[in-house]
Amino acid sequence: MAATDTLKSKPGTGGAAQLRRLLLDNGALTALIVLVIALSALSGDFLTTDNLLNIGVQAAVTAILAFGVTFVIVAAGIDLSVGSVAALSATVLAWSATQHGVPVVLALVLAVATGVVAGLVNGFLIAYGKLPPFIATLAMLSVGRGLALVLSDGSPIPFPDSVSHLGDTLGGWLPVPVLVMVVMGLIAAVVLGRTYIGRAMYAIGGNEEAARLSGLRVKKQKLVIYALSGLFAAAAGIVLASRLSSAQPQAADGYELDAIAAVVIGGASLAGGTGKASGTLIGALILAVLRNGLNLLSVSAFWQQVVIGVVIALAVLLDTLRRKAGATPVTSGGGGHRGRQAATYGLAAVVTVAIVGATSFLHGGTAASDRPKVGLSLSTLNNPFFVQIRSGAQAEAKRLGVDLTVTDAQNDASQQANQLQNFTSSSLDAIVLNPVDSAAASNSVAAANRAGMPVVAVDRGVEKGKVATLVASDNVAGGVLSARTMAEKLGGKGKIVILQGQAGTSAARERAAGFAKGLKQYPGIEVLAQQPADFDRTKGLDVMSNLLQAHPDVQGVIAANDEMALGAVKALGAKAGKSVPVIGFDGEADGIKAVEAGTMYASVAQQPRELGEIAVRNAVRAAHDERIDPAVKVPVKVVTSKNAADFH
Repeated sequence: MAATDTLKSKPGTGGAAQLRRLLLDNGALTALIVLVIALSALSGDFLTTDNLLNIGVQAAVTAILAFGVTFVIVAAGIDLSVGSVAALSATVLAWSATQHGVPVVLALVLAVATGVVAGLVNGFLIAYGKLPPFIATLAMLSVGRGLALVLSDGSPIPFPDSVSHLGDTLGGWLPVPVLVMVVMGLIAAVVLGRTYIGRAMYAIGGNEEAARLSGLRVKKQKLVIYALSGLFAAAAGIVLASRLSSAQPQAADGYELDAIAAVVIGGASLAGGTGKASGTLIGALILAVLRNGLNLLSVSAFWQQVVIGVVIALAVLLDTLRRKAGATPVTSGGGGHRGRQAATYGLAAVVTVAIVGATSFLHGGTAASDRPKVGLSLSTLNNPFFVQIRSGAQAEAKRLGVDLTVTDAQNDASQQANQLQNFTSSSLDAIVLNPVDSAAASNSVAAANRAGMPVVAVDRGVEKGKVATLVASDNVAGGVLSARTMAEKLGGKGKIVILQGQAGTSAARERAAGFAKGLKQYPGIEVLAQQPADFDRTKGLDVMSNLLQAHPDVQGVIAANDEMALGAVKALGAKAGKSVPVIGFDGEADGIKAVEAGTMYASVAQQPRELGEIAVRNAVRAAHDERIDPAVKVPVKVVTSKNAADFH
């Protein structure tokens, strides 16, 4: 049974042909070397010890997930559920240990068991239920994420302190996630290259029917293969939650795609039969290096997605070219082959160090810029409110002569943690932070504190870690204004629903507290339902549509931002602004237009541009050690059709 994890070229006719074959057969490694050299030349912040360790930490979760996915892809399968299983496993650990007093060791066992059981279910549905792997694991993706939300009630759960050390460093410099990644990589390499189940993976992926006819118990092997994928997903989820000091039910969303990409970039074929742990590690490092370097170069997160997509396409194209070039498979067990691979990696390391050392001279004589450098990390740019914060920040940065680097976390707390790590290890003077999650940002803020880099929070606070100041509207006061405005519109009596913000954010909590405080003054107002719609217009539409089925008699809607309010307006149709007043929050452009059109009754204006301007101004002052107030409150105002023209 051949364990085909790499390809050996046919004899070349000359040095050029041999070099071409070397590059083709080690395409991922070649790409990684080129990336490291290019980014070292383009950014003086890239080739530092702190930043290289950051890259290792940022690659760790994707790599651990990808090692498990490698087993599945080698066996010609696919696993789309690993991100959800990672989040569910971490949630089980935090839920059992923190909320139910289960001993941490037992909670860890439960978390790992959760991943294994999820994998076994996938394997059973595929092997015995005859479901296509895509469908079976897609179903588990939804089930796993749903169970994580059910257990956590949609809110982050604090992680046990003893397990959170997995996100720390050893000796103050060596990140534990990197050590875990290395250990899991070695386990994956041993499983693939030295065990019966590893040989079975290659046999099933090469030709499942031939494997079955040769006596291999394919169904049972698939159970084991998917169980291993679930186990690695659980390990990745625990490491990720440790970094964030909390189990996030929405964590690792979309990570299954990164994991699959890392495996494919690393040289595995989606057709099965090829793949190796070292290639997967290189693939994960390529993704991490790309994101890290593009962040340092201030490339938009939207363009980062484009670049990563192009890299994946090129990786598949390289695999096709390699096969057309006449490569023949070799087994992974040959000592001579392993020796050649080790020599290749050693040569690559020497070449990389030599060229990177030469490029360091490009930055050695460069004079430091006198312009202050500030990093702005926004929770998302898929929301007009935060786009306006960015616009205000950029305008103020231009006025003050500040180099402003903006990143978009895309509502992913772990991605924001990576971006903040990049900021901390670069030559910035200060950071402006709009947290995805107030608790998850704490470790990153603490790291910036240790590096002596001031942090200014904007719109949302940070639960732990020291911020120089919080620039925000008074969300509680705004919530009270919303409730009072609705009660007055309804004459003190009526049935309403409340669309809440994203669980775990200080803005959502404070606005909800304001709604509750304001409504206490009006006992005639009955709250029929309160549901989160995550500050998103589409979710606002869906949630409001569902609530109308249960509460068709609703007489008013309060939303924690304009985006959700606009979604509710769409769901209400002709009722919006006529029989059912809708009140939003933020005073964004589309919200103001809806108020003028009469489909929204009012919005509580936050003046986001002013938030961005004040945040950058205070970040510069903090960088210069000037005294600033611990909190800066931007006034909120109720916008109605009578004064909407004043807010354009």
